[in-house]
Amino acid sequence: MKVISIIQPWATLIALGEKRFETRSWSTKYRGELAIHASKKIDKDACKHKRFREALAKHGYDEKTLPTGVILATCRLVDCHQVIVDFGFSAKLEGGYRATDNEYLFGDYSQGRYAWRLRDVNVLTEPIPAKGKLNLWEHPLTEMVGEM
Repeated sequence: MKVISIIQPWATLIALGEKRFETRSWSTKYRGELAIHASKKIDKDACKHKRFREALAKHGYDEKTLPTGVILATCRLVDCHQVIVDFGFSAKLEGGYRATDNEYLFGDYSQGRYAWRLRDVNVLTEPIPAKGKLNLWEHPLTEMVGEM
């Protein structure tokens, strides 16, 4: 299965359904099942921001309880939209999509970046320890948890 490593708290925000787009500087043609790997790094400054704290606390997390170094969820990558305009409080994406409110705050919607649209997020009952990698990478996840 394809995997993407994401710094915390963003990986957990995706797993919790608080973040539907993962923003990247690069596009991908890949569509399909994707596992979310929480890297070992935690952005503690982001965790101190009120809206990040509130979104995490709503699900019982804070910067000290975020899982790291594990695959924690699976989802489907359904599309990749380039950011057309960043208004500073919201963004307009290709395909008529907009990022507003927490969705905008939880990503980097600078013009020219890409928003990967994620759906059907499933949190794994047992996170799988894994060493992260750059870009998309492969993990034999389906052999470990069965067909998703």
